[in-house]
Amino acid sequence: MDEFIDFLQWPAMLVTLYAAYLIGSKRADRRVFGFSMFILSNIMWIIWGIHDEAWALITLQVALMAMNIRGIFKNESG
Repeated sequence: MDEFIDFLQWPAMLVTLYAAYLIGSKRADRRVFGFSMFILSNIMWIIWGIHDEAWALITLQVALMAMNIRGIFKNESG
């Protein structure tokens, strides 16, 4: 299990990059999907951070997750 969690940082990075690409879209549905992908990457980073006891990273990811949730609601209403 340790090897899987050590490897998790790489897919988390790829999901983060994909999410950043999507939120640059002019289409609201793609931006919402991008924010959803950011939330997935936040969860992946939190799992990795707990394993490595990276408390600042975990705190950052929780804060970013809150902003990503806000981004979903802002795109759905506007």
